[in-house]
Amino acid sequence: MKELRKWLCLSLAVMMVFAMTACGGGDSGSGDSSASSDVNELAVTPYSDGPQEINEIVEKMVSEYDLADLSDDDKNYEINLGYYNCDHMAAAAIGDYTGIYEALGMKVKVTGNGNVPEAMAAGQMDMGYVGWTTTLSAVQNNVPLFYACENHTGGSEYLVVTKDIKEPSDLIGKKISIGTDPETTNMNWAEWARKLDIPLDASKYETFDMKDADEFLAMQSGELDGYICCDPWASMAEYADVGKIMIRQDTDRPDGHGTCCKVIMNRNFADAHPALAERMLLAHTLCVQFMYEHPYYAAEVFSAYYNVPIEVALKTYWRKFCEEGRTIRWDLNREYMDNQLKEMQKLGVRDDINTLNLDDFIDLSFFENCGAKDFNEFIATNIEPVFPEDISFEEYKEKAYAIDGVNPEDVPEYSEFEKKE
Repeated sequence: MKELRKWLCLSLAVMMVFAMTACGGGDSGSGDSSASSDVNELAVTPYSDGPQEINEIVEKMVSEYDLADLSDDDKNYEINLGYYNCDHMAAAAIGDYTGIYEALGMKVKVTGNGNVPEAMAAGQMDMGYVGWTTTLSAVQNNVPLFYACENHTGGSEYLVVTKDIKEPSDLIGKKISIGTDPETTNMNWAEWARKLDIPLDASKYETFDMKDADEFLAMQSGELDGYICCDPWASMAEYADVGKIMIRQDTDRPDGHGTCCKVIMNRNFADAHPALAERMLLAHTLCVQFMYEHPYYAAEVFSAYYNVPIEVALKTYWRKFCEEGRTIRWDLNREYMDNQLKEMQKLGVRDDINTLNLDDFIDLSFFENCGAKDFNEFIATNIEPVFPEDISFEEYKEKAYAIDGVNPEDVPEYSEFEKKE
């Protein structure tokens, strides 16, 4: 783990001297203002007086909860947690690298690859970060899954095109990755084709069904003209200067806000290990909290696990947490889910699942018993004063560097953290 930079240590030492000599131990405002740099001022937040190591951050977060001892059976049970390479799922990587799961007394095996949705749908995972329609598809096949809490309320999905595509109509006849039968299976395509006034009919294009990372590589090598993705693969296309975002998903629709990915649990696991189910959902909230409060450290983890530059990881977080609203969260909104189903029905997307009764697949009891903080209070108290939604990306980076004690000149292109195997 990286040591704090010498310049920061010196500055913090100066700050500590002033703090120790200040009357009442709290107000050092009467000191020489030249002793504190702008960077040091940025490093002080409602949740930290200055940079900390990751283990210190985790220890402090966990210490705020009075947790009961787990049974020997729960302590020895290895929880299978899955995610895949989409920014919506990044909490799993955070929990894995930072030690949040261990700090909460759990043994967790984290699997991150493109086959996780299928594995979750086949009942091979105890908990997963996956698209919300995966659950509806799985329960149709009698897989005992349920929505356990929120993860992502929508937005943050993109149609990326090469830089020589000037108008939406330029896509006609081009090579684009939009999946199989996108007219009735891909809600993004169903909405965007209409908004962009281009043919919905996939036969008007040369279409492919590819994973996001492969799409980016195909565009980079000149083999693809456009693709639908989540981040970091839109930000990566911009960073590599091979593509641009033509349109972004907007789940804040006139008829009601929609939704996106969720934290999914296997009913067999939750019923057999209710204490672990609750503890894992608490862990989810701590992982999200860590990302909001420490975006630079989180970006280092993201870079290591997703194999993208730190700059791309930071932009991805900025988009999720600021530019597009607080879309990564833990408080599930049932109305948003209903709205999404109604929109799917209106567009004729996924008619096999869009009339299912959500009450059969939502169980918030484990989340409600996990002791999680109120999300809106957390944002208002800890995040809004530091990272307001209208903050620019450059300002976001500057604060992120300061909070985690990083000299911008020392930031590598790719993370120096080592992904856990």
